[in-house]
Amino acid sequence: MDRPHKIRCVIFDCDGTLVDSEILCNQALVNIFSRQGGKLSLEECIRHFQGGKIFDILAETRKRTGVTTPIDILEPMYREECRQLFDKHLQPIDGVPEVLAQLQQMGIEMCIASNGPVFKMEHTLGLTGLLPYFEGKLFSGFEASSWKPDPDLLHFAAMHMGYRLSDCVFVDDTEKGVRAGINANIPTFHFAANEHAPDIKHPVVTTIRSMHQFLEHIEAK
Repeated sequence: MDRPHKIRCVIFDCDGTLVDSEILCNQALVNIFSRQGGKLSLEECIRHFQGGKIFDILAETRKRTGVTTPIDILEPMYREECRQLFDKHLQPIDGVPEVLAQLQQMGIEMCIASNGPVFKMEHTLGLTGLLPYFEGKLFSGFEASSWKPDPDLLHFAAMHMGYRLSDCVFVDDTEKGVRAGINANIPTFHFAANEHAPDIKHPVVTTIRSMHQFLEHIEAK
């Protein structure tokens, strides 16, 4: 293993990295598109899911299913379906509460950079008991007017935390998120617990299979 990165701040993705929401998000897609007459399986959704803006996800799913319902109708349906599923079933990713507690004990700052809106992050983090670690440190593509894989959201998060990107590392579970880390030239950890996760090889990317494994690669600066 390479020497641990000496850092001051960890920038996390949220969905699929801190909260175990990806299956629930995909189930929400299955549910709402099935109600509109589209044939869509959960396995198919998971196989095609790459993260990104909800508009793009809905547009691509409309194309695959042949559903013609406008996106401005589908989006609130999808968000409400997610809310209901989250309220019933959402849990933190295995190991995340322990990792966040350890980072706090090490004196390493933490924030979130997500393509999703802040209100969604507040909801999911609140349900899973993780919000106290991130209050006032939630950065959204909607605020930065930039979405992964563009690097600007990571610059935006680091700037508002008061750090240079060279003081930070980034953790994300999706290919688009990892590409944002590559484009920002920041040490990036690809959380690849999902069996469908692509194998991304790049000098700035380290693949981890569990959150506990992440702690092996960092130390406080």
